[in-house]
Amino acid sequence: MAAPQMFDLSGRVAVVTGGNGGIGRGIALGLAAAGAAVAILARNESKNRAVLEELRARGVGAIARTLDVTQRAALAPAIAEVERALGPVDILVNNAGIAIPGGVLKADAASWDRVLETNLNSCFLLSQMAARSMAARRRGKIINIASEYSRFGNPIAPSYAASKGGLVQLTKSMAVELAPHNIQVNAIVPGWIESEMTAPIKGRPFYDEIIRRTPAGRLGMPEECAGAAIFLASCASDFVTGATIFVDGGYAIR
Repeated sequence: MAAPQMFDLSGRVAVVTGGNGGIGRGIALGLAAAGAAVAILARNESKNRAVLEELRARGVGAIARTLDVTQRAALAPAIAEVERALGPVDILVNNAGIAIPGGVLKADAASWDRVLETNLNSCFLLSQMAARSMAARRRGKIINIASEYSRFGNPIAPSYAASKGGLVQLTKSMAVELAPHNIQVNAIVPGWIESEMTAPIKGRPFYDEIIRRTPAGRLGMPEECAGAAIFLASCASDFVTGATIFVDGGYAIR
């Protein structure tokens, strides 16, 4: 098989939650460049429209639906809308995520619940919906976007670390269960990536610490996560499941 064909996603349908900005946008555009039809599920309607135009400019089928992944009753209708518009979901990228500062001594239960519902529970529920369809067709790829804090402690936002650590374990568990159905489930761990979420750290001592620790000597760009996503979404990764791939410029090796 020629190398370009291994990564060709033509005829595949991908869903990217939180795909209207940052890492999600970078992955969505990358999947589209590889030939996939792409559905964006995200909260901000104006940002959705902007990315939708970018996707359609690449000549692929695309839709964008306003969705808050914490609203459980809205998840199934969103997936149904994608399937009506583009076809059965072949690739699910669970990217939507939030972080709310607040350590153990100060965090409130509502904030804890919101982070876990966004970063972990919605990933399970959407994966369950997608996997049932994928299993019937004996083909599918689920990609979870985790975090360096799935490995390290985070005294500022323990809810974020707990949710991402749980997401890595969910990835492994789903990989074992779904492998007999020819569904591969993997995780990407981005390092510190230029985005709205990381913008506030610039100019602070913590930013300098990140740069010193990262062998690449810089923050990554959102589109630099797309290559790993394309690999995990393509037939090139058909024998890869339960893996966690770090896209972090070497941050985690120090």
